[in-house]
Parts: sequence; structure tokens; C-alpha cells
Amino acid sequence: MRRLSLGKKLFNSVLVIFLAFAAAFIVFQQVRERQYKIAYLNQQLQDYNGRMNDALKYIGNHSEKNLSAYIHTHPIKDLRVTLISDKGKVLFDNVHKDYRNMDNHINRTEIRQALAVGASSTIERKSKTLQHDYFYSATYFPKEHLIIRSALPHNNDLSKSLQTNHLYFWFTLGILIILTIFLYRFMNRLNSNVNKLRTFAYRAEHNESLDVEDLAAFPDDELGEIAERIIKMYKNLRSTRKEQSILKRQLTQNVAHELKTPVASIQGYLETILDNPKISESMKEQFLRRSYAQSQRLTSLLHDISTLNRLDDASSEMFDFETVDISQMVKDIQKETALSLEKHRMTFIDKLPDNVKVKGNRSLLYSIFRNLTDNSISYAGENTTITLESKLQGNKWHFTFKDNGVGVPQEHLPRLFERFYRLDKGRSRKMGGTGLGLAIVKNAVLLHDGTIRVKNNSDGGLRFDFSIKI
Repeated sequence: MRRLSLGKKLFNSVLVIFLAFAAAFIVFQQVRERQYKIAYLNQQLQDYNGRMNDALKYIGNHSEKNLSAYIHTHPIKDLRVTLISDKGKVLFDNVHKDYRNMDNHINRTEIRQALAVGASSTIERKSKTLQHDYFYSATYFPKEHLIIRSALPHNNDLSKSLQTNHLYFWFTLGILIILTIFLYRFMNRLNSNVNKLRTFAYRAEHNESLDVEDLAAFPDDELGEIAERIIKMYKNLRSTRKEQSILKRQLTQNVAHELKTPVASIQGYLETILDNPKISESMKEQFLRRSYAQSQRLTSLLHDISTLNRLDDASSEMFDFETVDISQMVKDIQKETALSLEKHRMTFIDKLPDNVKVKGNRSLLYSIFRNLTDNSISYAGENTTITLESKLQGNKWHFTFKDNGVGVPQEHLPRLFERFYRLDKGRSRKMGGTGLGLAIVKNAVLLHDGTIRVKNNSDGGLRFDFSIKI
């Protein structure tokens, strides 16, 4: 047996509620209208009883003829009027001519209630005298010791007057039909969205293509928009995972390649020493120094990989933050790189004020300025100048690190912060770079709630603009 869809279940449930409400409203309205009409008719008869009592005061002769003549002046057709004493004796009845021989009415329901509360009515009671159903309305007048009872027979005319108006019934039915149409259209759109989401979930679970006609478009409503966004987010997530998988594979290949070079060099030098016992001491020392240099490069590479992994897997809360004097740190870096700067006949102009302090991780902040300095020393060229400036804006220090060297071709600028990306791979390895320096710079800046961008100076050279939160 096929299971009902969510849209059909909702449609049937809401439709049942609508029908129940409409039925309850119709029944309530019918009862209320009938009660109103009965109360209105009773009020008319009570008013007539009052006028009849007033008329009796002015009719000198209470003969049957005079009373019948007065009653016939009333517009209500088939009106029956009975005058009864407070002892229950019938004094007059315009319908039953032999009223003098009628039974005592003291036990009639409407008479007892009228004597008790002053006025009473009985919606439907069969007359014991005439054997016909009547609507009775009795009024008791204590001063006159008289009960005036007016009555209408339950015939077609009375039934029609008490019949409820069916106009509101058709109005309610029309509203129900309109609501049903709108509900059906809404539930149909809902069902369409749910079916599309079901298709999406099935295909996603079974790793099938999502580029199918069933998922091409959704109804133009809130649920359709949400469904489209869910599918779009899933597609983006799957695409991101594919890209991450590719990047991870490339990174693994790059790491293996970068590690292979120094390891192979070290192994080659050591094998040469071991295979040639009679090698001269000077040559042996030269090979050992080269092995040591390659081991240092290997150590730097492993350190940079470890640093990037920590930056990838951790948030700022996992690093120890302290107040760091950037001005003093840059002065220390100048001293550390003084020999390299002198070797390349380069100048480092430090324009930082003395009060540049931020709250951050000392090691990562050092990596930012040291890697930028090493990058300029390695690639800017000889007889060039490095300039470092800063400006405080809001809660961030904005730095400009630039050189007037050879710069970088425009097409390579967007990829400078990629891991292991090199413009000249041979020259980079010769300079001892790991290819991870600028990647560390970018991630360290981001960890300190900053931003970084790179561009070529208009007059030549490379320029880095970055910020660090104080």
C-alpha cells in the first residue's frame, strides 16, 4: 500500500479541520438564529398580551363579539387568544367557542410559569382542547387577576417564520470551497518541494549526480528558496571537499618532493664519504658541511610545515597571546639579517614609531616580519631598499612592507601565498627557501584578526599591506 505524501496528509488534516469548523459554525448559527426568532415571536405575542390588557380596560362590554372583533384587528393570521383567571378558569377563547366548558388551565405549563414569574412561553405543546400543536405565550396581570395567553398554531406559516436563513450556509460553503482551492495549491507546492528534497536526499546518499531535471527549479516561495539553498550548500560543500582532496594530494606530493631533495643530497654526500675511505679530509669536510646545510634546510621545512599545521588546526585561543613590542622585534630582525643585507648590498629602512605594540603570539608575529624580510633579501635583488611603515587606524596597526626590487609578474601575484608556490623553483631551492614562508605570513596575519594583500609598486618592487589587531 502506497504511503500518503506529507502534502496530502497535511491537506487532508487541514481540510477535515475546515469542514469540522464549518459544520460547527452552521449548527451554531442555525440554533442561534432559531432561538432569536423564537424570542422575537414571543416578544411580539407578549406585546400583544399587554395591548390586549389595555384594551380590556376601555372595552366597556366584554362580550364575546367585542373581544373577537378586537382580536381580528391584529395582523397576525390564525392568532388564538385565551383569557384565564388566576384560578385557571377559562373566561374567553376566540377559537374554541364552547370555552365555558373547557377544563381548568391552572396546570398548563405556560400558565404555571406565568403565575410564577409573570410571563412564559412554550415553543411547542399540543392543545388538550383542540388537539393541535401551538406556540403559547402567556402574561400574568396581578391587578386584574387575569392571564392573557396568545398562541399560534404550528402550521406552514409558523414553520416558515421560524425557519433559519440558508444564505449564510451558502456563504460558508463558498468560503470553504475557496479556502480548499488555495489550500490545495499551497499543499501541492509544498508536496513538490518535499518530493524534490526527497530526490535530493536519495541522490546525495547514493552519491549520484544532482544535475537532473527534478532538481532544476523549485516553486517561487520561501520553502522553495530554502530547498534551493540547501542543495546549493551541499553542492558547494561537495565541491569544496573535492578541492580539499586535490589540494591535500598536491600538498602531500609537494611535501614528499621538497623532503626528497635535501634527503637525497645528504644521502649522496654520506655515501660518497663511506664508499671512498681514502677521500681527503678537506673534501670530507666540504661534503659534511653540505650535508649539514641540507639538514638545516630539512629542519626549516619541517618547522614550517608544523607551523602551518598548527595554524590550520587551531584557533587564536589555542596560542599563547601576550603584549609584543613590534618596534623592538623589527630592530632585532635587522640585527639578525645584517650580514645577509650587507652581502646583497641592501638597505632596511625602519620607519616604525617606538610604541608599536600588539597583543599576539610572539613566535607567529616574528614569523611575519622575518619571512617578509627573508623573502625580500632572497628575491628583490642587489642594491635595493626595504622599507617598513605603520599607521594606527581604529583598533589595528596597518603595516606596509615594500622593496624597490624586481617585483613579480602580475599573473603570479594571486598565488604568492600558496604553499610551495615558487616563481623560479631552482633559484628558490638554491636560496634555501622552503616555499612556505608567505603562506605562514598570511595565516599568521589572519590569526591576529588582520588582512593582507600584495601588489607591485608603481615604481617597481613588491609591496605587502597587512594589519594586526592591537
